[in-house]
Amino acid sequence: MNEMGLIAKQARLRCFNSTNRKYMYRRNRVQQNFNQTAPNLLWVSDVTYARINQDFYAICVVIDVFSRKVLSYRISDKNDTALVLTAFKTAFTVRNNPQGVTFHSDQGLQYSSYKFRKHLRDCGVIQSFSNPGTPYDNAVAESFFSIMKREELSHNYYHSFEELEKTVSEYIDFFNRMRPHQKMGNLTPNEIECRYYEN
Repeated sequence: MNEMGLIAKQARLRCFNSTNRKYMYRRNRVQQNFNQTAPNLLWVSDVTYARINQDFYAICVVIDVFSRKVLSYRISDKNDTALVLTAFKTAFTVRNNPQGVTFHSDQGLQYSSYKFRKHLRDCGVIQSFSNPGTPYDNAVAESFFSIMKREELSHNYYHSFEELEKTVSEYIDFFNRMRPHQKMGNLTPNEIECRYYEN
């Protein structure tokens, strides 16, 4: 990098969203076990924020832990049940309604709402929750957002929803098709899944 005059990207200061609320006990079925042997066994999801002018928009992703492939994403001006439900429905359709999936997330109100939990049950999906205040419990999703912010979101100012949508769409396509992962043998998510199905 030094010989080529390259400098590593650095993220800007982050904005934190915190709420004072009591958490119910919800079962953590994953226990930080992110080593999966096949696709559609464990999906993780999370929400982060990006600014458009002076407003913050929520970005929700659903990731297959086996390959780290981003299955779907949605962007909204509201971080609510509709956002995460739409992202899940898209991923579920893209994967042809797989059975035996465990869906893991934090205990945000949108993920723990009755409407979202009922939809997962109706789809035969097992739900799992991170322990409160334990980001390592959802490390795969946290890692993806950290990478996307460092490599893309933190270096742009967005003036419209269309600009943000285009950037997120292009970055996720790059992440899935072209970005190798050191922990995954320097393969891209798409390559990992292709090798699995070829075998």
